[in-house]
Amino acid sequence: MACFTVPMAAAIVLTALRKRFPKKLKINILNSLLWGGVIMLAVEHIAHQEVVPYPPFLTAGLEEVLPEMLAVGVPMTLAMFFVWGVIVFVPQLMLHRSQSRSSASSI
Repeated sequence: MACFTVPMAAAIVLTALRKRFPKKLKINILNSLLWGGVIMLAVEHIAHQEVVPYPPFLTAGLEEVLPEMLAVGVPMTLAMFFVWGVIVFVPQLMLHRSQSRSSASSI
């Protein structure tokens, strides 16, 4: 019911601080992953009437929401960070390796 709140919290913080990150980290990619996941999950929860447009907004109590946030929201957010890491750092690693090989072969 509230698993989308974990990536939402990360997305809010990263969106607010995005200008402090170097461009090579491509923080906008991470923000896109996070906000896309938040929107997708929020729509799904609204469609299943687990989130409603009036207070208290969540149809479950805190005793149901917190375990879901820990069991689903945290791993999902970590998965998005992992995918972003692969997108950003694997090409850099491949470039570094190809430069190392080309300089070693020219010796």
